[in-house]
Amino acid sequence: MTTDTTPADVFEAALEPVPSPDFTEERPAPAARLVVLLVVVVTLLGSAVGFALHTCQRDGPHRIVRADATFTLDEPGLYYRDAASGRIARAPHRDGGSAVAGGPSCERFYAAGDRALCLRTKPGRPPCTEAVVYDRHFHRLHTFVLPGTPSLARVSPSGQVLSWTTFATGRSYAATGFGTRTSVLDLRTGSLVRSIETIPLTIDGDRPGDSDPRNFWSVSFAADDNRFYATVSVGGRTHLVEGDLRAWSAHALRENVECPALSPDGTRIAFKKRVSPGTADPWRLYVLDLADLHEHAVAETRSVDDQAAWLDAGTLAYALPAQDGRATDLWSVPADGTGRPHLLAAGASSPANLA
Repeated sequence: MTTDTTPADVFEAALEPVPSPDFTEERPAPAARLVVLLVVVVTLLGSAVGFALHTCQRDGPHRIVRADATFTLDEPGLYYRDAASGRIARAPHRDGGSAVAGGPSCERFYAAGDRALCLRTKPGRPPCTEAVVYDRHFHRLHTFVLPGTPSLARVSPSGQVLSWTTFATGRSYAATGFGTRTSVLDLRTGSLVRSIETIPLTIDGDRPGDSDPRNFWSVSFAADDNRFYATVSVGGRTHLVEGDLRAWSAHALRENVECPALSPDGTRIAFKKRVSPGTADPWRLYVLDLADLHEHAVAETRSVDDQAAWLDAGTLAYALPAQDGRATDLWSVPADGTGRPHLLAAGASSPANLA
């Protein structure tokens, strides 16, 4: 992928696993020692990246559990990852029904429209993530393998545009020095943006320098399959950005907004706001009105390190650490700031509500 900023240059029409690039070592011509040193450094870095990508392409010994034949997205309900089985489960909307864990094995999951996205780790060093796109019957459509560990997954309301984020370095957004890689896949055109970090970005009317390190994560799509929201970190500050896929541009709307989730009507953003500088309880869950950028906290007072999901126009779902310290539980809370949190499912994460 080139670093030019035109959509034609940054979109790659390859619905295949991300290939390992071929790195060739060039023989340095006689020159000053500094030039030779730079060539050696570049060669070593290229070899390291090439090895990492090549390692990701190898088939690992991990066991992938496929979905049961009767488990589909056709049934309405709350879909989520069940920690006990590692599989995707479905809890019916109707009271009294029991949850069924019959989906594929995933670590991160989301579904909308007629598509589902599953992220899982491939074992080995360095760590790699397998991103799998499924249809409504959980037939595998596309698979992508890339460096890093699974972090976030999202699907547009139509099911035609998907995004995933992996940790290239680190495993927590609360820690310093983490690095992310966020991709966007458009199933309508077969185009894949392997890293949106190259998108032209405007913050407070200015363009950050190309050399300024930046991380994008947690994409959330609008109903038009073009507008999206995401978090970007530049210079130690996080911003909510609004992006345009067709124009291939993004601009910051507000500082201190992480993991945005656009409401079904497209008017509000649920997000986690940093309220503490440390790693102990750093975030609270808020809702932002896009019309006037007014924000309010919801009734959940615990620290939410998750990209919330809208169950409907007035309810949010999110994961919190379980009491056992290993898994997470799914909770819900009204989006307007009233009410109180409600436990949806124990030992669960990655909620997606299908009507």
